[in-house]
Amino acid sequence: MSSPHRAGAAAPAAPAVPVSRHRDELVVFENVSKFYGETLGVNRVTLAIPPGITGLVGPNGAGKSTLMGLMTGLLRPSAGSVTVLGISPAHPEQLFRRVGFCTQQDAFPPGATGRSFLVSFLSLAGRGTAWAKERAAEMLDQVGLREAADRRAAGYSKGMRQRLRLGLALAADPQVLILDEPLNGLDPLARAEVIALLQEQARSGRHVILSSHILHEVDLLSDQVVLLNEGYVVAEGNIQAVRGEMHRHPLQVLIRCDAPQRLATRLMGLDGVVEVKLHPDKGGFFVRTEDADSFFYALNGIVLESGARIDAVAPADDDVQSVYQYLIQNGGRGAA
Repeated sequence: MSSPHRAGAAAPAAPAVPVSRHRDELVVFENVSKFYGETLGVNRVTLAIPPGITGLVGPNGAGKSTLMGLMTGLLRPSAGSVTVLGISPAHPEQLFRRVGFCTQQDAFPPGATGRSFLVSFLSLAGRGTAWAKERAAEMLDQVGLREAADRRAAGYSKGMRQRLRLGLALAADPQVLILDEPLNGLDPLARAEVIALLQEQARSGRHVILSSHILHEVDLLSDQVVLLNEGYVVAEGNIQAVRGEMHRHPLQVLIRCDAPQRLATRLMGLDGVVEVKLHPDKGGFFVRTEDADSFFYALNGIVLESGARIDAVAPADDDVQSVYQYLIQNGGRGAA
């Protein structure tokens, strides 16, 4: 792992990109900087990302979206170079034969259904309408949208729209899957299904590169983590170090549902739960837990038993920020 340093410190000379793997198997950043006028996006980033699941972690404004924009060619570096499996993002036709990108934003043509949207996209591959329809059906099944396939996509919930974007990114069977906050807006069951799907993609030898500001998501998913702060790589490497820090800092989760008092009462007795309190608007409640893995596992079972309708599950930002601050202040100590 490269030596961490804090934003504002003099940047050391960029280390050489590791050559233990061939460049055609890696996503490589070599001394990459990106500036928006006088505003820093990322500065002197050197990474060699292997197959498997890699989490880009950091608070809003850390540089996660900038790195994704650079990987996909939506942004061009101010300095340095980027290659994805040996392909420069300056060659989009070659790049997007190998890359699938799931953004946080979407827009659907008026009247388009989930099925027609995917079929229209896949028709661009030139393999015929029959193939496009068959492949679209496969993707809708894979992301859990079979029953909603013929409903208007513009009327989908936030979680359903997220799953449709994921299906779009997977449709071309990419070797590199780049995902911007892929679990955002999903209920616990859909979250577990998507996690399993991404893990399956990684086991098949693909790159899965995802961004998140939620350390628990990265802990569940990633083989390795890149911790970013203010455009700098603070630490990179094994996820075990992040898990250790999370056990020292209880995770606060906001749960919005149709029966907050009833569900909050059920959760109070769970091991590792140190606090439960209602949200001021009475539409949800906060839970603070010292064991996020056990909590989310138990939450799925309790939701099924109680019949409660979950609208959102998300760690509270102020608690997540405190974990980042701890890691940043300690220079990523412990990351391997």
